[in-house]
Amino acid sequence: MKLLVTGGAGFIGSEFVRQAVRKGYQVAVVDALTYAGDLERLKEVKSKINFYQVDIKDYACLEEVFKQERPDAVVHFAAESHVDRSILEPRAFLQTNIEGTFNILELAKAFKVKRFVNVSTDEVYGELGDAGKFTEDSPLKPNSPYSVSKASQDMLGRAYFRTYGLPVITVRPSNNYGPWQYPEKLIPVVIAKALKDEPIPIYGTGQNVREWLYVSDCAEAILMVLERGIPGEVYNIASGIEKRNIEVVKAILKLLGKPESLIEFVKDRPGHDYRYAMDASKINRELGWKAKTDFETGLALTVRWYLEHRDWLERKVAELKDFWKKVYKK
Repeated sequence: MKLLVTGGAGFIGSEFVRQAVRKGYQVAVVDALTYAGDLERLKEVKSKINFYQVDIKDYACLEEVFKQERPDAVVHFAAESHVDRSILEPRAFLQTNIEGTFNILELAKAFKVKRFVNVSTDEVYGELGDAGKFTEDSPLKPNSPYSVSKASQDMLGRAYFRTYGLPVITVRPSNNYGPWQYPEKLIPVVIAKALKDEPIPIYGTGQNVREWLYVSDCAEAILMVLERGIPGEVYNIASGIEKRNIEVVKAILKLLGKPESLIEFVKDRPGHDYRYAMDASKINRELGWKAKTDFETGLALTVRWYLEHRDWLERKVAELKDFWKKVYKK
């Protein structure tokens, strides 16, 4: 099977590409190489993939890729994905996540793609209180510009399945973490700050709850959905591991041997969702997938990777100085 992977130089997309290549798939990668894309993530499979630096908003260039590759399947990761950026600059999220997805779906339809995996997010559901979990049938109630744009992407895929018969399968993963994550997300931010003994900004009181999924487990699940998922279906991809943000921060500091006095509480994010949690029993039951990596193991592996790749981390952190000033306000 020949795969076209959008956003394949991103954090989760690159892990998926590495796994797909190891399984023997022919893979073509489309990535605009914005700040969040990095070909270093693909260096171990560089000779085994076809890479196209193309923005999914550019229909004409995308069409040329489809003509060249004639993919059997599309796995669509490409997206603007950071909530804080969506609050500051929402237009880019609407353009990439909605218009870009529309372009990919249109071309997949025109080229009669046999399978299309649409990568959504748990954030489309909105927030939960202290009890309960979202199922695939829960209503979508997104609260940030990011999650609204992803809900739109999600529903576009549904529409192309129902209206045009395009074999779209939707996946909604929970919070991913692991090696190669760009340091705008919580775990690499904390690692980067702690390594330099800088104050670690935590929104509000740090009581917000997220469900944490190790990136290799997520990619494995998406591969399984690609191979065995049913078109038109939605699959939650989740670990069942819930942690408050403050717990995560303290666990990282312990692994690094750094004091909790580095923690600095800052003004909360506008519209900050309290809790996300998903019921993953459908993918467990129907496809036999279950997350393998417990949080303690995954976090230790992640911290070790950043320690071993400090040059990469420091280069990326240098790009973020002005952004952090805009976002983390005391």
